[in-house]
Amino acid sequence: MKLRLTRREMAGLAAALAVLRPSTGALAQASTTEPGLGDWVHGMAVLGEPKYPKGFAHFDYVDPAAPKAGLTRLGAQGTFDNFNPVIAGLKGSAAAGLGLVHATLTTRSLDEPASSYGLVAEEMRIAPDHLSVAFRLRREARFDDGTPVTPEDVIFSFEAQKKFSPQLAFYYRDAKGVEKTAEREVTFNLDNAGNRELPHILGELTVLPKHWFEGKDAAGKERDVSQTSLETPIGCGPYRLKSFSPGRSLVYERVKDHWAEKLGCQLGMNNFDELRFEYYKDPQILLEAFKADQIDFRNENSAKNWATGYDFAAVKDGRVIREELPDESRSVMQGYVFNTRLPKYQDPRVRQAFNFAYDFETMNTTIFFGLYKRIASYFEGTDLASSGLPSAAELALLEPLRDKLPPEVLTAEYKNPVGGSSEAQRNNLREADRLLKEAGFESKGGRRVDPRTGEAMTIDFLAYDQNAERYVLPYKASLERLGIGTNLRIIDIPQFTNRMRSFDFDALAIDIWGESPSPGNEQRDFWGSAAADRPGSRNHIGIKNEAVDALIEKVIVAETRADLVTAVHALDRVLLWNHYLVPQWTANVARTVRWDRFSHPEIMPIYGSAAAFPTVWWYDAAKAAATGAPKG
Repeated sequence: MKLRLTRREMAGLAAALAVLRPSTGALAQASTTEPGLGDWVHGMAVLGEPKYPKGFAHFDYVDPAAPKAGLTRLGAQGTFDNFNPVIAGLKGSAAAGLGLVHATLTTRSLDEPASSYGLVAEEMRIAPDHLSVAFRLRREARFDDGTPVTPEDVIFSFEAQKKFSPQLAFYYRDAKGVEKTAEREVTFNLDNAGNRELPHILGELTVLPKHWFEGKDAAGKERDVSQTSLETPIGCGPYRLKSFSPGRSLVYERVKDHWAEKLGCQLGMNNFDELRFEYYKDPQILLEAFKADQIDFRNENSAKNWATGYDFAAVKDGRVIREELPDESRSVMQGYVFNTRLPKYQDPRVRQAFNFAYDFETMNTTIFFGLYKRIASYFEGTDLASSGLPSAAELALLEPLRDKLPPEVLTAEYKNPVGGSSEAQRNNLREADRLLKEAGFESKGGRRVDPRTGEAMTIDFLAYDQNAERYVLPYKASLERLGIGTNLRIIDIPQFTNRMRSFDFDALAIDIWGESPSPGNEQRDFWGSAAADRPGSRNHIGIKNEAVDALIEKVIVAETRADLVTAVHALDRVLLWNHYLVPQWTANVARTVRWDRFSHPEIMPIYGSAAAFPTVWWYDAAKAAATGAPKG
């Protein structure tokens, strides 16, 4: 469940959903037997019970004795012009690390699929009928200016984010409203008893200071929560913004004696006294900055860099450490993406032809150093990935939707075409040619043409990174053998972001959807019909498919892990067999590189090892003495 995303309605699917989803009344009746319902609890799980008991000392993947000290420097690509989290992702470019300033009602653990524990809220209570969730706030929770966090702050935060962020309005759609129900208590009223993830989504609400946003800035101007701002924000998180250079750099300092630092869900975290973010417009310059000891840590996402980019003295003498960390949360779909709002991409045979033209095996050998595997699922690398033929449980979900499905969904295992040799590539291109002709695109004079319009088929890939040339140009050679004119346009990140938000592109050289171990409401934003035409959604593809919508809802209302896995498998099959994109590549590990000044716990979190820096790491003075302290 990827939070801070969005949600959608499923117009016109009442009949399909009636088959797939039990009635609200049935769910409410069944839910009364679940442990903890109606009681105040310290933690909650989407399915089952949370791992950590009331009063737990700390998460297993932290060192509670980690020292609080030191500096770490991180790199970011692009620029920033916004400190307002309400409209982050909608207007401007949000500053890196902005979430450090703020806190949420609850926080997730990184060693469970989907459990939430009280942070700003000390306890939560889900009604037996699942139609409300209440949060009791901690007395000690404070904003940076010493003001206590109140129910009014939570109500303001929810209403502002729902009003001014279309993404969050969509994501919070099943929350009808929020009210103060006691001195330190807020209650959200819900509209869908089957949406078991919604209490967790509401728990991840960023809590903002109402008094600050409704006040005036230093110049006496009233603040506007709907606009971008570079005014230094205040929050109730573990760090505060110390200084910044607009668009170039940011410095966050740890809040000493923070009200939450000794809580079980925070102990052993946020250990650096200072975090610095430096912005670079070019990824190669960012890499060189790391080599020059201007950046301390990076996640390396380039196979070429991992294989060849770290052959310098500091690596050889051990001052720089390359480490692969296992990460069970690296469930991802990544691909060349079509804008199916355009007529030329609306026939799935056309989209499938592009997959036959893609020779991953050769590309993996020649430019990726054999470091990747081909993605074959929207939930790659987890038990949520479909395989083989549909099970009986999956067929029970798919059969009522038969007339809305490609027939292969019910009868065949999805497999990508396999290349890697001249013969295999020739065979794949023949199949691509056949599919294109079936879809009405003929080959004339070496060009692929739609005889109905006389228009030549072209594909224009959009990207923001010069490295896209490495994986688009070999693909271009194959596509042009089919007569498809292929172009690559590289633009800067702000332009790219704006064009993504407005769906102003022909195709994307790369797009990525990260999946959690417990998918839920975010699937509406990724693939659902109601998000297809909503600017800023993650449904970049433009999918409008009733079967997809129906299965998303089944994912959301799953009552057991087995039900969830079955529903996700069925959804995965439908997405794959519609050929909405050309799957690319992934790895099962997080590849990290760091200057050897830091240490991490012996047990690392199984969900999010890469994301755990700097959260559960710490500055190691002994290592820094040998390597050299970071330059201030």
